[in-house]
Amino acid sequence: MSDPGIDEIGPWSEVKLEIVQKYAKAYSTILSMQPGLTHVYIDGFAGTGANVSRMSGAVVPGSASIALEIDPPFAEYHLVDLDPSRVEALRRLQSNRLNVFVYQGDCNRVLLQNVIPNVQYVQYRRGLCLLDPYGLDLSWKVIEAAGKSNAIDLFLNFPVMDMNRNVLWKNREAVEPTQAARMTFFWGDESWRDAAWDTKRDLFGHPEKVENEAIAAVFQDRLQRVAGFKYVPDPMPMKISTGAVVYYLFFAAQKRPANDIVTDIFNKYRDWGKR
Repeated sequence: MSDPGIDEIGPWSEVKLEIVQKYAKAYSTILSMQPGLTHVYIDGFAGTGANVSRMSGAVVPGSASIALEIDPPFAEYHLVDLDPSRVEALRRLQSNRLNVFVYQGDCNRVLLQNVIPNVQYVQYRRGLCLLDPYGLDLSWKVIEAAGKSNAIDLFLNFPVMDMNRNVLWKNREAVEPTQAARMTFFWGDESWRDAAWDTKRDLFGHPEKVENEAIAAVFQDRLQRVAGFKYVPDPMPMKISTGAVVYYLFFAAQKRPANDIVTDIFNKYRDWGKR
């Protein structure tokens, strides 16, 4: 890469950006026709607004740039990143647009204190939120606050590769306490331990790690039952060329039309996700 501030992304990330773009276009079109409603875009790990394709070497617009180009536009854009150089790039992207708000800081604090409280159903405000952490850096409290708002549609990176590397080992007793705490931070409580291992398949009752799909299914249920999202379609497994899952892309919403639109979009990419 020529610019160290621009992330290099794999083909799975390019697919993710296509999915988000397709839904953001449909979402903004529908919400713009609803009188009395204000709809906003929220990006908790916004990056610089640009990426470099690992496959082609070409510059690929990032999620923030994509959102800013959606027509009809969102009423507001809330872009968050922890890294000062990325925030500087976002401010250049912001230009003189008064409806684009750029925050430097931990998105767990910024979203809970400054953004989600101002995107609530009772305020006649709606939001589309992308939470695409690099690993287990996202607090469950943010996910739950988005669900409890009754106003936010959510795309979420479920970072199963980080989980498998650092937490979800075959020998669960060997997991370092600091890594287990990271998992609890993301999951919201320690019920992940019951989700990740079971004794059903071992003749002697020893705990064995379950498959990634089973863990994702428990989290899917948790988004509905605990966070309060009414609709959570089956997530998209985002895979590298070896077939290993890098992460699952979840979507969660309160309205059936949102669920139906994303289910249709996901289905168009399912074959890619199975390669």
